[in-house]
Amino acid sequence: MLESTSAKVAKTAPARQDALLPLLQTVLAQRDVAGVLQLLENSGGAITGFDRVNLLLPDPHTAQPCLHYRPGPGAGAASLEFVQLGDSPATQIFNTPKNLQCSGAAFRRNYPKSAGLSPYLGLSAYCMLPLQMNGQLLGGIEFIKSIDKNFKDVELLQVRQIADVVAVAVDGILEREKLQAREEQTRKEREDFRILVEVTNTALSKLKMNELAKEVSDAIRRYFGFDYVSLDVCDLSTQQLRTHSVLYQTSGEPGFESIEMPMNESLSGQVVMSQRKALLEQREIERTAGKYSQIRMLAQKGFQMILALPLISGDKARGALKLGHKKPYTFTQDKFDLLDQIAARLAMVFDNALAYQEISTLKDKLTRENLYLSEEIRNYADFDEIVSVSLSMKTVLQQVEMVAASDVTVLILGETGTGKELIARAIHNLSARNAHTMVKMNCAAVPSGLLESDLFGHEKGAYTGAQSQRIGRFELADKGTLFLDEVGDIPLDLQPKLLRVLQEREIERLGGSRVIPVDVRVIAATNCDLRQMVIDRQYRSDLYYRLNVFPIILAPLRERPEDIPVLVKFFTQKHARRMNRHIESIPSDIIARLVQMPWPGNVRELENVIERAIILTRGTVLELPLNELQYQPAPSSWQPAPLSPVASLVPPAAQAARSAPLEDDGNDDDRARILRVLRETNGIVAGPKGAAMRLGMKRTTLLSRMQRLGISTKNFDETDWGGQSC
Repeated sequence: MLESTSAKVAKTAPARQDALLPLLQTVLAQRDVAGVLQLLENSGGAITGFDRVNLLLPDPHTAQPCLHYRPGPGAGAASLEFVQLGDSPATQIFNTPKNLQCSGAAFRRNYPKSAGLSPYLGLSAYCMLPLQMNGQLLGGIEFIKSIDKNFKDVELLQVRQIADVVAVAVDGILEREKLQAREEQTRKEREDFRILVEVTNTALSKLKMNELAKEVSDAIRRYFGFDYVSLDVCDLSTQQLRTHSVLYQTSGEPGFESIEMPMNESLSGQVVMSQRKALLEQREIERTAGKYSQIRMLAQKGFQMILALPLISGDKARGALKLGHKKPYTFTQDKFDLLDQIAARLAMVFDNALAYQEISTLKDKLTRENLYLSEEIRNYADFDEIVSVSLSMKTVLQQVEMVAASDVTVLILGETGTGKELIARAIHNLSARNAHTMVKMNCAAVPSGLLESDLFGHEKGAYTGAQSQRIGRFELADKGTLFLDEVGDIPLDLQPKLLRVLQEREIERLGGSRVIPVDVRVIAATNCDLRQMVIDRQYRSDLYYRLNVFPIILAPLRERPEDIPVLVKFFTQKHARRMNRHIESIPSDIIARLVQMPWPGNVRELENVIERAIILTRGTVLELPLNELQYQPAPSSWQPAPLSPVASLVPPAAQAARSAPLEDDGNDDDRARILRVLRETNGIVAGPKGAAMRLGMKRTTLLSRMQRLGISTKNFDETDWGGQSC
């Protein structure tokens, strides 16, 4: 009597189970789907009787079902996407996770479209089992026989065991693939962010369109591999388009081109007008080559893909980004999104680049012109002849407007020739005292012995030669403004009297005893460092603080070169009109050279140079030889250099005295010379205006020589041997 089927299974099961156990252990060690398929087909089939095995798993990127199989012996794993599976039972596993077993004839009858696919060719018996792990469906596994028409009970038992182990292995594989997918997505996001940052930084750092196109092209090519990148600028008012394109040769070397054409003759013009991107494949490129010259050029060079994106800022498209590739190029949605972001960032800085280009064009136009500077002189009507466009002078004029309405003392600081008197006049004209006189006094131009009389006045007989009463500057400026220029040159013995006037607003004439009240607003000016003079005890600190209530600092001309062109034009017009001359233009090379000069004499020196140039001019174009713009060299071999501020303060007589030093042993001529110089300096020994400077000696050396020659300080009215230092 034949043994029953269950008895046969019971006899054969232990032997097959012993062979199956090592296989299942090996399956758990596999790291990918291809390894699982290869192991099952090579080893599992010999144990369980199947010939092929397929795995139905979700794609880690799209989560769509994908069938993994081996096309043949020795081949790696291949895959079919969900849409390619047709009516295969594998497509139903995620909806109805159940076992399915049938013969080859039934499979071909029930699933005719899938029966012709490579994974199911030659099928005689079919078995599908779901892969589940902890109650969660992972996918499915298919076992296929090519000879027997069905699976035996023992084989079904074994394939179920294999399915359980494969589910564990697949769970690990899917987790690793998900992790790798997340890492890949993170890496891609970092790369996307890097290209966005690189393009944005490039766009912000480059203002010229040709430089911007070159830098952006390199960044886009490194990331996307395009062979052609073009930034196209559209002028909607003229309907013209300017392309800035980079074409990479086979060697990788870029070739730059910039051409202009009508918008309707370019693909970029069409994109700008429609504000929609355009993607041309090879067939569209050939079709539009006859319409657009640039597309025709790219078609001739073998380009098979062209993409144009509008650069939209706000609601207006100002240009387009055009890209091309010589091979078919696959655009995913991620790439489209990234290119859209790049185009958006380029559009954000596009207006800046266009504005810079317009400014550069205007600048070049102004340089080429030989007429007067096209820019209007910025002349403040309330400030007389103050001509300036610099920010520093604008700040000064704002300070003038603020302080003019008050009556506080103003101290104007600046080098000689910077226009301190003009600022003082502006303060007076804007103040409530403008109906009265602004009295001016240069403290450096009046001898120290007469300075007190000039400031405060004197009574008749106050000193020898005072034959009548004299009204001083403070009385003359009553109800008005007194401008004290070079206030740093006021002698120390006179400074307390000036301080008393500022504090008490009353004076006493020299030789008189009557106190006279005065209502005077004082504006002082100096080119000296009064603070350093206070430190050196050459200036009273209380007077300095009384004068320094509202300081205004005038920058030297060399620190505001942008004012030089407008000053040149102003002085040319002013002196040409005075001399009855007709000057129409100023050469740009002269202006450029004037801007580069140091101007130690500041605006006053510049005006003198322009006045001399007008005298030398014989036509309508200002003539000023370049050698006239240099300081005259000394007779020796050393190179010419600008005069130092200290040297410019020393009179020629003092320089002549300095060139003839005193004899070491001393004689009558030396004594006479020292006495003469001391009389000229009113007994001042030190400082740039002192006797030591004029004689070319150190102060200590001169004092020692005076002691040896018997020259006493009692011979002079000045008792401050420290001198003044400005």
